[in-house]
Amino acid sequence: MSTRDGLDDSIRELLLLMPRMVTRAKRLPVPEGVRSLELSPRHLSLLALLLFDGPATVNDLAARLEVAPTTVSLMVGELSRKGVLERREDDADRRRRIVSITDRMRPEIEAWLAGSAAAWREALASLTAAERRMFVDTLLAYERALDESGPGGHGAGGTVAENGGAASG
Repeated sequence: MSTRDGLDDSIRELLLLMPRMVTRAKRLPVPEGVRSLELSPRHLSLLALLLFDGPATVNDLAARLEVAPTTVSLMVGELSRKGVLERREDDADRRRRIVSITDRMRPEIEAWLAGSAAAWREALASLTAAERRMFVDTLLAYERALDESGPGGHGAGGTVAENGGAASG
């Protein structure tokens, strides 16, 4: 594979690495109290946000998750019925509802996310704040590039062969 300052080598390494990382993350133990809830990855993002950032309104959660408020509202309703989340009136504005993880489920959610958070902490600890920011920004740029590619498309990037890499047979 030809390289432009090792770009193709880095791409190759990441294409091999990412599936392994996802597979290993999926193997992390899930506490029984969480496993029985049959949660999906979209729930994980919502719960991680509430765990790390604390209670929030549906609109705030939707903005941070980059989804429609109706999507978050449906997830909150589903998780509320399962006893994972609770909604309460906002003391400052009674029209708004504040969403939070229930006290009963907080230890289960913390245990669920602990392994992944510990691995990220270990991986990022030796980096400077600027390097961590660059790493996160790179992952966000990758996510945007995937969105732009669309289902089955190559986006602006073209195929591996068009970009100087070996064509698959």
